[in-house]
Amino acid sequence: MDALEILSDLENCFPYFQPIFSADEQCVIAYEVLGRYHTEDNVISLGPFFHDDQIPDEYKFEVDILLVKKALEKALELDENVSIFLNRNSELLMFGHGEPFLQELLAFEKRGLSLNRIVLEISDRNYQGDLDQFDHLVQYYRTYGVKIAIASIGSESHYFERIGQLEPDIIKINLQALKSTATGMNFNDVLYSLSLLARKIGATLLFENIEMSYQLQFAWKNGGHYYQGYYLHPPAAEFIKRDFLKCRLKEKFYDFISYEKRKLEAVYKTTEYFQTMVQEIVIKNRKSGYDNLFQALIKEMDGIAFRMYVCDENGFQKSANIFKAKNGWSIQSEYLNKNWSWRPYFLENIIKMRHEQKGRLSDLYCDIETGETIRTFSFPVNENDYLFIDISYHYLFEHDQLL
Repeated sequence: MDALEILSDLENCFPYFQPIFSADEQCVIAYEVLGRYHTEDNVISLGPFFHDDQIPDEYKFEVDILLVKKALEKALELDENVSIFLNRNSELLMFGHGEPFLQELLAFEKRGLSLNRIVLEISDRNYQGDLDQFDHLVQYYRTYGVKIAIASIGSESHYFERIGQLEPDIIKINLQALKSTATGMNFNDVLYSLSLLARKIGATLLFENIEMSYQLQFAWKNGGHYYQGYYLHPPAAEFIKRDFLKCRLKEKFYDFISYEKRKLEAVYKTTEYFQTMVQEIVIKNRKSGYDNLFQALIKEMDGIAFRMYVCDENGFQKSANIFKAKNGWSIQSEYLNKNWSWRPYFLENIIKMRHEQKGRLSDLYCDIETGETIRTFSFPVNENDYLFIDISYHYLFEHDQLL
């Protein structure tokens, strides 16, 4: 993209607005501002212009500030509870120590645009400057009520660290990664980590690049409060009615809720099934030792489980692993006396089983050794010991509502 051509034709640079929808109200709660350029033939994105390292920052800032002015001028006609997302990479944000951009925001504040409606979507990827100064400037903007959003770009540890440091109000999650089944499991692991981090710092999850129904369902299921993408509405020069998708989103959510209820019902019934089966076997073999207990369990759960063991209430393993490989069941004595109390939710589940005196079926998770998606059924054997039965992916796949 020719930078000089654009700089000499600024009247053809203008903002597009992509709506962002909320889960709770099913209406438009914000617009992201995107730069566009009108050529003789069509409208093209200014993204390549802003991402070109060969174009000086002062050129980028001149075009960017023009887009900001045009966008905020138009935003004055919006409802007061609709926010505006402005993309700022580190160089643009630090240009002029952040003052020229801030002065533009303050000028619009005087005209009635509350700055708590402004969301800065920032990125410091590949930033070579002083991060402390960058962070200081971000916090300075916050003192004026400006909110901060940060884009998640997968599993790069740097961005987990930056999210923890900046404590943004909004974390954006790009669903383009869901298109690749090869990265699906890694993406789920990263998303789980991001959701925990978001909850810890009080951030909201925004899922972007939603292009299909199943991606919207994925975002809804994984705690997404805000949604954005071509499936919902493409970027456009004009705003849309706030309730433009309200009926459609309600219908979608009813479908998602019904589907999730069926899955939860299946998990509940499976838990009850395991409870009845395992309880009966444990009662019959309670006094005959764990070897006999495992043999009885294998007879009933050979096509269900692939690993069994017993731990005490502190997580120390009191039995060997009974493991099913291709050639059948075997004993893994090396696991005796290992401790698992460090695992997430281990002690919490022990306390729940102790008080409820019932078995529990875990959420889906990836087994460290096999790499497969599994669940674990745990059951209180007596006052001190707890039985753990790992359910195979093969069984879950045959009962797909458990996946």
